[in-house]
Amino acid sequence: MAAAVFRASLRVWRTGVQPACGLRRLSQTQGPPDYPSFMESVNEYQFVERLLPATSIPKPPKHEHYPTPSGWQRPRDPPPSLPYFVRRSRMHNIPVYTDITHGNRQMTVIRKALQKDVEDFLSSLLGKTPIIQVNEVTCTLRIKGYFDQQLKAWLLEKGF
Repeated sequence: MAAAVFRASLRVWRTGVQPACGLRRLSQTQGPPDYPSFMESVNEYQFVERLLPATSIPKPPKHEHYPTPSGWQRPRDPPPSLPYFVRRSRMHNIPVYTDITHGNRQMTVIRKALQKDVEDFLSSLLGKTPIIQVNEVTCTLRIKGYFDQQLKAWLLEKGF
C-alpha cells in the first residue's frame, strides 16, 4: 500500500498534474471537433470501378462449332443421367489435374467422379486395375500415373 502511494506521489511530482484533475471536465466542455468538409463525386468512380476485380466469372460465350480452337467444349445439355455429376471448375474446365509428389511419383487427380466408373474405364485402357486412392472428404480420386488426357476425353464423351 505504501509503495502505491509513493508511486502516485512521484508521478504527481514528475508531471505536475494530479490524476483526474479536471481532464474529464475539460473534454466535456469542448464541442465536437471541426473536421474539413468533403464532397462525394460519382463522376470519377468509373476510374475506380475498372480497377476492381470482377465479382463473378462470366458465362462462356456461345461459339458456332465445338471444340473451340483452344480445345474447350461445353457440357452436354441436359446433363447425363448418371448417379454422379462431375461439376466443371470455376473457370469452366473439366476437373482433371496432374500432380507430381516426392520428386517422381506421377499422379492424376480427378474431382467429383465415381471410383467404379473411372476404374472400369482405366482397366479397359490399361488391361489391369489401376491404383486409385479415394478421398471421401474432398471428393477426389488420386490415380497413379498420368491419365489426364484420356480421362478428359472420356468425361467429354459422357457429356460433362
